[in-house]
Amino acid sequence: MVLGVEPLSRALEYILKGKNKSKTLVVLTAPAGREFSNKLASVWAKKYEHIVVIAGRYEGFDERIKSVIKNGMGFSVQEISVGPYVLTGGEIPALIIVDATSRQIPGVLGKSESIEESRYGVGMPTYTRPEIFQFKDKKYKVPGVLLSGNHAKVDKWRKTKTN
Repeated sequence: MVLGVEPLSRALEYILKGKNKSKTLVVLTAPAGREFSNKLASVWAKKYEHIVVIAGRYEGFDERIKSVIKNGMGFSVQEISVGPYVLTGGEIPALIIVDATSRQIPGVLGKSESIEESRYGVGMPTYTRPEIFQFKDKKYKVPGVLLSGNHAKVDKWRKTKTN
């Protein structure tokens, strides 16, 4: 299945009507597109007021839609891939793009401290209770520094664990 240029153009014309061209981005999910990243999500959250994501299915979309969006409608358009693999459709990549970008918008997560990667980076180890977990005669412990109450030492430990 390929999304046709005519119905897609009509839908976009309706969706984009009245939108600020410099504050709006149209994203086409595509396995050969620019690879999406958390950094890109952060940039988009700051730069754009509106992001329209077009999720292709199987073979994507009529190639002409990029020219229609850029030249005919005057909006920015980017092809984005969420990784080095091919999926059956763009729905899951669209969800990834929406989730990763929206969480960068102030207030979406409640408080700025909720954006853990902005403080320590992606992949920070986390632990839950109990402090000592036993499984098949082996004990697994939470690192002692995290139980110390010494915020300076905890912060130093976290900085050593960032990617």
